[in-house]
Amino acid sequence: MLNIADTLHRWCREARPFALATVIEVRGSAPLPIGTSVAVDEDGNAVGSISGGCVEGAVYELCQQVLGDRGAPQRAWFGYSDDDAFAVGLTCGGELDVLVQQIDPAAQPLLAAALADVVEGQPAAVAQVVEGPEELLGGMLYVDAAGAIRPGTLTGAVRREVGAQAWALLRAGSTARAEVGGDGDTCPERLSALVHVHASRPRMLIFGAVDFAAALSQAGRFLGYRVTVCDARPVFATTARFPHADEIVADWPHRYLEHTEVDARTAICVLTHDAKFDIPLLRLALDLPVGYVGAMGSRRTHDERLRVLREAGVRNEQLALLHSPIGLDLGARTAQETAVSITAEIIAHTHHGSGLPLSGRTGPIHREPVVQLS
Repeated sequence: MLNIADTLHRWCREARPFALATVIEVRGSAPLPIGTSVAVDEDGNAVGSISGGCVEGAVYELCQQVLGDRGAPQRAWFGYSDDDAFAVGLTCGGELDVLVQQIDPAAQPLLAAALADVVEGQPAAVAQVVEGPEELLGGMLYVDAAGAIRPGTLTGAVRREVGAQAWALLRAGSTARAEVGGDGDTCPERLSALVHVHASRPRMLIFGAVDFAAALSQAGRFLGYRVTVCDARPVFATTARFPHADEIVADWPHRYLEHTEVDARTAICVLTHDAKFDIPLLRLALDLPVGYVGAMGSRRTHDERLRVLREAGVRNEQLALLHSPIGLDLGARTAQETAVSITAEIIAHTHHGSGLPLSGRTGPIHREPVVQLS
């Protein structure tokens, strides 16, 4: 649905009911990906495309039917037809599953809030139940850039579990299906939700073009981060040394951070352990709305760093956000092991994990999601 966010946002502001047809599954060669939508309002105005023209007429008629009936959501399947060139079908040979549901903006204010954020360029995830119990089909919830679940039609355990999956996909910047439930530990209802995501990949900013940074950039990219390595020394900040980084920057770290974009999903890793770089960089980083700030160094370096930062005016509540020495205690020795230690801490911090062995814990492996219930 985010492919037509501008129009849907306007229709929501005008409290105009509409039917929303969404591609929920693609098999074979289909022209457009899952999450793509067509919408039709009560006046017959249509926006969007789900097949490049192959099945638009049939989808339009189904939308009008759903609007007229004001009933439960309907699913339709469209596949290739070689018997009649003009029959409803996908001439590209692919197959589409489409869910059509009626949307009343007055009854679903969360959609207007989500679309407003999308139009403004903010990260957002809208989860839509596409398979499951009839009473849940078409149900939605919205997770914003801070991980807060906005009120929607889903409640209780379903809301928590779908919200957790939506938050994970938002952090990854990926629109995808999420399967949840079906067990007593998490959610008794087994269902599938299509999570519509508007977001780029989360960023990992690595400062210090050292050997540890090379290993960390590889690990960060593996986890789905868009990785930037920054160092003030051009001789070290080279593509040859950091082939897994998406971006190499030769600039003073604090100057680069001051002018680059960050959000609540951004991880900042300071590996220089050189005060002339670290102090101005950390002063700025600890004042930004990012997800994680960590700094490498010995305990002696850490203690001295805290002293200098306090003298520079950094408040204790800001210092409490600093992960230093960086990483979990895994007994890491090599650069690669240290990269695992750092990324493990980022994962644990993001999802409020304990960092303890699962064998030493009881209860469900997947605990309460960390998203905030609004």
